[in-house]
Amino acid sequence: MSTAILTGPPAPGSSLDGDLRSLGFDVRRASGAEEARALLAAVPAGERVALVDSRFVGHRHALRLALTDPRFPAAAVSGALAAQPEARPALVRALTAAPAPTAPAAPDTADDLPGALADALDADGVAVHRPQLGTLVAAVPADAAARHEARAAVDAVDDEAVRLRSAVKAHDGFFTTFFISTYSRYIARWCARRGLTPNQVTTASLLTALIAAGCAATGERGGYVAAGVLLLVSFVLDCTDGQLARYALKYSTMGAWLDATFDRAKEYAFYAGLALGAARDGDDVWTLALAAMILMTCRHVVDFAFNESNAEAAGATAKTSLALSSRLDGVGWTVWARRMIILPIGERWAMIAVLTAATSPRIVFWALIFGCAFAACYTTAGRLLRSVKRRGPRTDRAARALADLVDSGPLASAAARVLRRLPVPAPVAALLGAALMLAVAATAPVGSWATVGAAGGYVLLAGLAVARPLKGALDWFVPPLFRAAEYGTVLLLAARSDVPQAVPAAFGLVAAVAYHHYDTVYRIRGGTGAPPAWLVRITGGHEGRTLLVTVLAALLVDRGDDFTSALTALAGALALVVLVESIRFWVSSGAPAVHDEGETA
Repeated sequence: MSTAILTGPPAPGSSLDGDLRSLGFDVRRASGAEEARALLAAVPAGERVALVDSRFVGHRHALRLALTDPRFPAAAVSGALAAQPEARPALVRALTAAPAPTAPAAPDTADDLPGALADALDADGVAVHRPQLGTLVAAVPADAAARHEARAAVDAVDDEAVRLRSAVKAHDGFFTTFFISTYSRYIARWCARRGLTPNQVTTASLLTALIAAGCAATGERGGYVAAGVLLLVSFVLDCTDGQLARYALKYSTMGAWLDATFDRAKEYAFYAGLALGAARDGDDVWTLALAAMILMTCRHVVDFAFNESNAEAAGATAKTSLALSSRLDGVGWTVWARRMIILPIGERWAMIAVLTAATSPRIVFWALIFGCAFAACYTTAGRLLRSVKRRGPRTDRAARALADLVDSGPLASAAARVLRRLPVPAPVAALLGAALMLAVAATAPVGSWATVGAAGGYVLLAGLAVARPLKGALDWFVPPLFRAAEYGTVLLLAARSDVPQAVPAAFGLVAAVAYHHYDTVYRIRGGTGAPPAWLVRITGGHEGRTLLVTVLAALLVDRGDDFTSALTALAGALALVVLVESIRFWVSSGAPAVHDEGETA
């Protein structure tokens, strides 16, 4: 249990003690800083501690936001401060430096000790989170009249209604906002009152999606209808888990990882289910399924790379790059149109569910391909225009993030050391490498050693692209170009080989590699950097895997099933390595938990 220390004499008629206990705090009282310091020393080092002014008047949810959110080392509102274990030493220093009162103070004139301590923590280098309260009240009235006014303001606002509204993301897609969140927030509250956790709801969403994929794999019309319905149910649960986390402030590192990765697992599993169902009807759509997965993943990489390259843009640069967006946001209908046109997960899953129930898997995949292609063109064009207007180089942090997203292996690193003096812009080298690899893979006879030669050239150009820090205006293009080259090569070689089950094996291989790339993004967003260097080396980097697949094709395509077996074994080995390391990291790391990261729901 966490401990709350009430400072100063109690205010008459206050419900503060009960509010704090309802939030899970053991309440103790201190007359001033010296006694508060003694009580703080008695609290176990691994527990959260809160200091609250006894005169505090406000909503319980305002206290909840300031005192129970696990994402921040310290947080405060007027009259209340919470410190996690990592901020406790700074809090002790601030209490030690707090001046002792020279004479007893009247209850209505005592200083706001939590507020003074929050300022001291900021000055000591501990960032104190101050939540946006909106219509919620958090105040330390100076006299009886101000206390009466504050209590009237509290009574005028429905605390629970605000809490429910704040459980929903501020910026969501049209479908999610108007067709899901209108009722999913109440499901989240129902779960919270029964002690369910966001992780349990996330797992239920995954299981529902896997059942939906199994229904689609039957190849029957009834199975497709059930799959569409269950996919929508899974999405409702997917929205509910984040809303539950925000409603109950139950954030966790594991929850952030599950929430981020399960979306991809659900979608890929459903694609596979559709392809299996179509095969039962004699329609082979595995190539379309793999193409849809590649297109969606590359589109996400464009978003990730651009955002990371501009994460520290500030001042005039940020204002210039966002000027057009700000003007469009001033026109009401354009906000929803722009959120829908990028085909976020809500609109995408709704489209998949409806088309699955009403049409065929082939139509579903073609709709996905056209929709994702249009969205990719729209978002990439906008990002290109913003990048052209940008002034000044990227920061070292942005360059490091882009280099991590590239996923260069030992071969590209060696080539980079040799070719470092060649003055070729990184996007040009990456574009040439991707174009060379894909063109040869698409035109050369399958199994030809010309494809292996092209892969060798791709290795050199991949090294040239990362020979210098990625600080150019368009260097964020480099990661998506290499994703397209690697994934596209696997697709082309498998599809053109005419080897039985080669494309399903390629689907598994790309899914495993894509998970590795998504995991890299989530680590960077968590502030923990890229996966360890040994993992990148053992998985070969994008250029090493591309070269390996071309060699396997040259050696094994003429031997039929051996090529499929090789792709399957490679997929299994990569999946095992990246999953084990990913699970180890996210279970044991101290990465911050942010449920709102990732694709717009």
